[in-house]
Amino acid sequence: MKIGILGTRGIPNHYGGFEQFAEFFATYVASKGHEVYVYNSHSHPYKLNNFKGVHIVHCYDPENKIGTAGQFIYDLNCIRDARKRQFDIILQLGYTSSSVWFSFHPKKAIVVTNMDGLEWKRTKYSNKVRKALQVAEKIAVKKSDYLIADSLGIQSYIQQKYNKPSTYIAYGSNCFDNPDIKILNEYHVEKEKYNMIMARFEPENNIDMVLEGVALSDDKQPILVIGNHNTKYGMYLKDKFSKFKNIIFLGAIYNLNHLDNLRFFSNLYFHGHTVGGTNPSLLEAMGSKALIAAHNNDFNKGVLNENAYYFSSAEEVKKILQTIKKSDNLQFVENNYEAIAKSFNWEKINEQYLQLFEQCLERNSTRK
Repeated sequence: MKIGILGTRGIPNHYGGFEQFAEFFATYVASKGHEVYVYNSHSHPYKLNNFKGVHIVHCYDPENKIGTAGQFIYDLNCIRDARKRQFDIILQLGYTSSSVWFSFHPKKAIVVTNMDGLEWKRTKYSNKVRKALQVAEKIAVKKSDYLIADSLGIQSYIQQKYNKPSTYIAYGSNCFDNPDIKILNEYHVEKEKYNMIMARFEPENNIDMVLEGVALSDDKQPILVIGNHNTKYGMYLKDKFSKFKNIIFLGAIYNLNHLDNLRFFSNLYFHGHTVGGTNPSLLEAMGSKALIAAHNNDFNKGVLNENAYYFSSAEEVKKILQTIKKSDNLQFVENNYEAIAKSFNWEKINEQYLQLFEQCLERNSTRK
């Protein structure tokens, strides 16, 4: 099977969830003997043409020069290249800047789109952009041959709004079993004497709400804030909470071993996401035995069920900080870890994607 993976900035991961998935899935598919290509932005730090058996295609990406509009040009460049390669399957990850070019996808390839989250709900976008994203979503649903929903909530939404079926395949994670307490020394924290939150600096991820709760609680324990804060919103939050010495903005961390250890040894891991499907960082926290306090919404509850504490306001964050300790809630931790081992592990997720692709090829061959 010849597979092309579009819609990411490239592998190995230096950006986010889709890139992490593309890295894990592409290397898995290559290890099974399939021919797989991943499209990388030309500005990606990895410059070789092969990564662990995966072919890397470098495409021009002007985003660093012209901003968001550059994503559309990059996606077009990737799709134009894909027309030359006679793929059996194209896995399109997301649709925000690619769906306008759906008509350019090669006609013989089967296009399978992971619909990601409800991008048009992101508050960072203007009303005009949010309406455009709703149109992009509609095009992706209509033009794709098959759809993947990475949460039951997204699957239900697609069925109800568009009356179109999708295949539910969750995001994956690994179980973390090799803690190294010495790594904490690099971050000047001690076992279960710090909290953390990890997210992109966007309003719908509720970093502000969590840090407001920290400020209200007068909790002296450090809270590590992990994510690229060199954005307008990030600078706003850094300035707003600058007088609180226990609020420590670490910036982005891509060393997965360090992140796993930080989550493993933390007291509370706050997850404020409100938009999207199965969030990668949430599953990673579950797999690294963090005690999770999550924003109270259907996406998070659909993954965590009763094995977390939930908040909807800074006051509720304050109460959690003042009353909850990891050492008193080890059953929550074990239940979430078990969920990763049984339901959300990468081996299972990768197998489900590959099985779907095989089914898609079989269905299409019987139609001809």
